[in-house]
Amino acid sequence: MSKTKAPVNPLLQQKKRRISPGIVVVIVLVLALAGGVGVQYWRSHSKVEVSSNGRPEPAVIQGPGTPGKGVTVGKEGAKAHIDIYLDFRCPHCAEFEEATGATVDKLVQDGTATLTYWPLTFVNPDASPRLANAFAAAAANGKALSYADEMYADFSKSWTTDQLIELGKQLGLDDPKFEQAVRDNTYGGWLDTVSKAADDRGVTGTPTVYVNDKQLDADQLTADGLQKAVGAAGGMG
Repeated sequence: MSKTKAPVNPLLQQKKRRISPGIVVVIVLVLALAGGVGVQYWRSHSKVEVSSNGRPEPAVIQGPGTPGKGVTVGKEGAKAHIDIYLDFRCPHCAEFEEATGATVDKLVQDGTATLTYWPLTFVNPDASPRLANAFAAAAANGKALSYADEMYADFSKSWTTDQLIELGKQLGLDDPKFEQAVRDNTYGGWLDTVSKAADDRGVTGTPTVYVNDKQLDADQLTADGLQKAVGAAGGMG
C-alpha cells in the first residue's frame, strides 16, 4: 500500500526571490552615476581638435585689459559695429554662434563691420571665468575670433585649463606668456570691469547683441536678422 504524499502547506513554500523596487532604484542610480562619471571624464580628457585652421584672423583693434572695454576685432573705418555680450558656457550663445558665426566672420573679414566681444562670467561660476580669461589671453595674442569660435564649436567639451592651453597651441600660441596668463587668471580683474560695463548698459542675459548701439530683438538673432540690421545701420549697400 503506497503512502499518501502529505499535502504541502503553501504557507511553508519557499518564496521566489524578487528584487525589491528599492534595489532596482539603487542599481539605476549607480548606472546613471557611472554614466555621468564617464561622460565627464570624456569631456575633461578628450583631445582638442581645431576645425577652422587656415581661417583668416581679423586684426585685434582693442585688446583685453582696458577697464570697461571689450575686445574689438576687424578693420578700422567699418560703418557698422556689432557688440556681442556672451558667456562661453551659455548654451544659447553656442546656438547663436552656430546660427550666425559664418555671417559675423564674413562681415568682419570684408570690412563691413567691426565686432566687439564682451565676455561675461555668470552662467557657470567655475568654468565661465576660466574660459573668458583664456579667451582674453588668446585675444592679447591676436587670436580672438578663432579662439572663441573653437570653444563654441566643441561646446560639449569641459574645457579644462590644459585643454584651453592646448587649443592655444593648435592655433599657434606657443608663447609661454599665454599659458601663464591662462593658469594665473591674468585677466580676472578686467573681466570684472566688463561685467560692470554690461550692467551699466542694462544687459541682463546672453547673448545680447547691439548693432551701432541699437539692441537687436530676440527674433533678430539669426544670420538674416543680423545681416539686415547691419545693412540698416549703413554697413552694407
